[in-house]
Amino acid sequence: MDVVVKLFPFIGRSFVKCGSNIWTQTSENGTKMAAPVKLDRLRSLMSQPKNRVNAYLVYSEDAHQSEYTPDRDKRRAFISNFTGSAGSVVVTDKEALLWTDGRYFLQASQQLTPEWTLMKDRLPETPSIPQWLAKNLPAKSRIGFDPKLVSKANIDSIGAELKSQKSDAELVPIQENLIDQIWGEVQPTYPNTPVFVHDMKYAGQSVEDKLEKIRGELSTNGAAAFVVTSLDEIAWLFNLRGNDIDFNPVFISYALVTPDNATLYIAQDKVKEDVRGALGSSVNYKSYDDVFEDIRSLSSQGKKIWLDSTRSCTALFDAAGEQALNRGSPITILKALKNEAELEGMRQAHIRDAVALISYFAWLEEELKGGNTGLSEAAAADKVDWFRSQQKDFVSLSFDTISSTGPSGAIIHYKPEHGSCATLKIEQMYLCDSGGQYKDGTTDVTRTMHFGEPTAREKRCFTRVLQGHIAIDKAIFPEGTNGYQLDILARLYLWKDGLDFRHGTGHGVGAFLNVHEGPHGISFRPTSQTVPLQGGMTVTNEPGYYEDGSFGIRIENVLLVREEKTPDNFGGKKYLGFENITFVPIQTKMLDAGIMSPEEVQWINEYHEEVLKRVGPHLEGKTLEWLKRETQPVRL
Repeated sequence: MDVVVKLFPFIGRSFVKCGSNIWTQTSENGTKMAAPVKLDRLRSLMSQPKNRVNAYLVYSEDAHQSEYTPDRDKRRAFISNFTGSAGSVVVTDKEALLWTDGRYFLQASQQLTPEWTLMKDRLPETPSIPQWLAKNLPAKSRIGFDPKLVSKANIDSIGAELKSQKSDAELVPIQENLIDQIWGEVQPTYPNTPVFVHDMKYAGQSVEDKLEKIRGELSTNGAAAFVVTSLDEIAWLFNLRGNDIDFNPVFISYALVTPDNATLYIAQDKVKEDVRGALGSSVNYKSYDDVFEDIRSLSSQGKKIWLDSTRSCTALFDAAGEQALNRGSPITILKALKNEAELEGMRQAHIRDAVALISYFAWLEEELKGGNTGLSEAAAADKVDWFRSQQKDFVSLSFDTISSTGPSGAIIHYKPEHGSCATLKIEQMYLCDSGGQYKDGTTDVTRTMHFGEPTAREKRCFTRVLQGHIAIDKAIFPEGTNGYQLDILARLYLWKDGLDFRHGTGHGVGAFLNVHEGPHGISFRPTSQTVPLQGGMTVTNEPGYYEDGSFGIRIENVLLVREEKTPDNFGGKKYLGFENITFVPIQTKMLDAGIMSPEEVQWINEYHEEVLKRVGPHLEGKTLEWLKRETQPVRL
């Protein structure tokens, strides 16, 4: 088993770069549990009299609907062997199916064993999970799920769609998780590391002020209590951070806010005296599972309990019963609208992050041009991770580094593994998507490089991606505009050549929190229609193009949404635009200048002037010389 332990200080804990493959760990008898064995055991449990289900649903998320989960909660990865961050599983007595989106089609096709069927989600010909269940299950079927893991919104949506398909199938909550029973004693345990205080100089707002805002929302919405379930929202609310999930500085907990109290439900030994002292009497502490009993108690008193069905498991709604008030979390938008301390922290974190990346790319080019033909994708990832770890206030990576050469670049969320990944070749394109967690901010940057001689096609594709990137960066739009409306700007130039990409153009980024943050984004997906972009939000700008078997291209910066001064304000509206905070060169040797406008060439030249101005003073020697060369003006 290939395990490379990285000694980065994720608050005192080393972490695994190339994972130990917890979904294929040895079973109790010391042998690896093969995919058919796991499926056979699951089907046996499904058929037991106490369960009696025709299908069992397994999702990626934990009880808090987290995108990234603790190892213990990687049930979908364990049963399917698919390790991407998004995917849903249906297992019946004869079939095993995985639904995932376009980011992961290639990866899933490589990781799934022959017993599995890949369902390419969001393609016109692919049925949804309820549509498939309605068509393929016998009459009066029972569909099992874990009510402490699956969100209320998801279950309600499945039920409604089954009904629309005229299915009489029944959704059956199964309290004892069937995957856990198969996993057994080798299933990882939850981490038990302490939470820590997120300093006010970074947070920019006190816990008391945040609680006051939530209590104002309680009054407005006629609720007696609000249950906070998302881990990043709990961390934000209490100005705390943790170490329970790799890459995300959060901790496993629930919270409940009433007009008079705020309670944090968490393993008690995780809360040390310094945290209790910092929060004072404004917060009470109870054991993690006590939240269910407290909700039942409030419900029995006839008190309305505010829950967000997209972020809360079905079991929480069951505890609240008829007193459940289903509304979106008020914290989501409050957290997304960064205050000035958070924005300045993000700016400063990105400068230090740029120092790390520029140092890495300068080193990498010297290695490859110097004849190093044995550098693997994973070893290269280790190196960029090391450069980042040397920066002030570095805490951890913000996600697994994507280090991909040639064909690997076409796997959108590729993760290199020592011993099995490719070696970098100077004649191939190289894509590196990486980010860091710093005490003052979170970063996410992608650059695509070629250290040899790119082909005309590679240059043209790269330039089309860059043109979309520039169009987003330069966009000015009226307040009330959502990311769905802007997404076309990132694709127009690719469309001219009959090209496109299967992922969103941008996602929100937390402030020393999750690298993927809502509720906003820039995407073709309907979720980007619901919340307009507003001043103080952060969002990535990352169009791409991926050619299976050949290469991948992505260019990603982080942007801050800000108000723009315009000559007029039609309809009395403010107009918004973006402030770029990522300062890493975009390789100009990859440009096809013949298809660029003078305005686009001006943009790249002005961007590189800013990169040199902001990052140059922090560099020296060969690295500074590399930066100066890479930021030379482009001339038509």
